[in-house]
Amino acid sequence: MESPERARLDAFFRQITMQFPAGNAITTLVITHLLPERPAFLRAMTMVSTVGAVLPKPRSIHQPTLDEVRRTFTVHDLTRERFTDNTGALDYLEDTAGGRDVVLVDIGGYFAASLDTLVGKFSGRILGVVEDTENGHQRYAALDALPCPVVSVARSPLKDCEDHLVGRSIVFSTDALVRARGDILTSRNACVIGFGKIGRAIAQTLRAQDLRVTVYDSDPIKRVQAHSLGFRTSASTAEAVRDAELVLCATGNLALRQGNFAALRNGAYLGSVTSSEDELELGSLHDLYQRSPVSAQLTRYEITGHYFYVLADGGAVNFVHGAAVGTYIHLVQAEILAATAALSHARFQPGLHDMPAADRHIIARTWLDHFER
Repeated sequence: MESPERARLDAFFRQITMQFPAGNAITTLVITHLLPERPAFLRAMTMVSTVGAVLPKPRSIHQPTLDEVRRTFTVHDLTRERFTDNTGALDYLEDTAGGRDVVLVDIGGYFAASLDTLVGKFSGRILGVVEDTENGHQRYAALDALPCPVVSVARSPLKDCEDHLVGRSIVFSTDALVRARGDILTSRNACVIGFGKIGRAIAQTLRAQDLRVTVYDSDPIKRVQAHSLGFRTSASTAEAVRDAELVLCATGNLALRQGNFAALRNGAYLGSVTSSEDELELGSLHDLYQRSPVSAQLTRYEITGHYFYVLADGGAVNFVHGAAVGTYIHLVQAEILAATAALSHARFQPGLHDMPAADRHIIARTWLDHFER
């Protein structure tokens, strides 16, 4: 990031943190993508908290950015296993922020599995969680009773711009990876599994690039919405993927399980918009299919009589090319900062919450004044 861009971004976040100041002193554990623009967000997080640790999502680490962040922050490795084991999760939290008031900043519901233990047994206090993604939103919503406030920005109107552009970036990266092996997507049959905001953007972008698009979503209302927009729809995952030469999964909740892969058409390309363990049950195939690299970001899965290609090892395809969505990403980051500050003031009771509309309006006006001048 060039110095003028960095200064401009820091100035935007200063305005946000002035409008949403923190209350009592808090420590944050921040799960994040480490992309080139992310240090500015982390610097802003220090205006509302002490950052106890940064935990980069392993498939979205830009090495020069990681090197930069390590010079300022404590950085720890992130795995699902670190927080699925209650004892291990609690030990980690005690070692990192023992006795303090803590806000957990999450991308993907990593803290959900151990949240009851962390809230109930931690020597400090868990003031709450801020969750960024639909996948994580679903993980927290699935808990029987949330022991602390969870503020989700996953369905915020401020994220609509980002989600639309993420859909476009997914198609851009998919097309680039397919072209790298001398193939093209034009005029192919495509299937999009999941018709949320990102899935819809993917389907619309694919159609604009002359692919024939079928949509499947487990929610019949989403299928009706897809049908009303002129997309073909299917009644099951197997039916949806059977004739598709490209399958893009955007559910955030295991779109393809072990039994679904057999329905893929020979030679189909398969990609995901989120972490592979969240969208594709590829691990179940490792003893069944032979895997061979076609290129750095394309793997062929083959068994007698059947083969298909997996893009980016099942991870988010757009991170191959940096997942850039421009300054719109800072709307969501600003809401995360505002939510963190709100938790420091104990504004929410235990349960799943959105930020108030009035706070979103302040963020939107600030963004417009800053980036559209």
